[in-house]
Amino acid sequence: MANIFKGTFPGVCLLFLGVLSAAFFLLFLITGIRTKFHTGNAVGMVMSGFLTLVFLFPNKTGDIVCRLWGNGAGRVFLIIFASLAVVSVITAVIISAAMIRAMDRRPEKPANVIILGCRVKENGPSLMLDKRIEAAYEYLSENPDVICIASGGRGDDEPMSEAECIRQGLIRRGISPDRIILEDKSVNTYENIRNSLEILDSIGAERRAVIVTSEFHQLRASMISEKQGLESYSVSSRTYLPLLPSYWIREWFAVAYEWVKKG
Repeated sequence: MANIFKGTFPGVCLLFLGVLSAAFFLLFLITGIRTKFHTGNAVGMVMSGFLTLVFLFPNKTGDIVCRLWGNGAGRVFLIIFASLAVVSVITAVIISAAMIRAMDRRPEKPANVIILGCRVKENGPSLMLDKRIEAAYEYLSENPDVICIASGGRGDDEPMSEAECIRQGLIRRGISPDRIILEDKSVNTYENIRNSLEILDSIGAERRAVIVTSEFHQLRASMISEKQGLESYSVSSRTYLPLLPSYWIREWFAVAYEWVKKG
């Protein structure tokens, strides 16, 4: 098939989309190598790589589709593939909309704070954790009568617990150590909330708290909180933009799992 798009406006648009998709492929690859490779990087690379081929080689893509459509098995494959693609896009849009709504839900009256940890590097908090510490500091400064729970255990590749790193970061910014309670045993979001809720119960505090975490993480944190009987609100830190696409995609799967998982 001749390249019917060459030199035309649609052809320029397809070329632009192909280059953009290739750029995203490289972004998912590089951020995965520089941080920690996860589901979001892998799925992002598959999606952007597929779109790169489709946009840069539209005529070859059309030829393949025509050949597949020409036989029974190929037609079934295309129908199933297209159906899954449509359902996946709709699901991703619905989850994304819910994630955006969950980003910032501040309580009408001040509430105690739970800060969810993430990776600690050899030289201190990761960029993502540092932004969470800063967001927590701002809320604690605005509400001097509330306390906070710094939540997060120590991974095998971390020099200290995430909770201790949060505590040190808050103290450096001027928050009194008396306002900080450590929860340094948890290894995931479920345990963050469960262990922090146990601390709130042990000190006789209300079962309501402001969750401080990254914007993409707030929806899942609120879902887990609701399941455990914690009335939660959200104050979000902003993720370094190049990292956001991969973490956002990873969260699609985590939220979907949380939706279908029993209590």
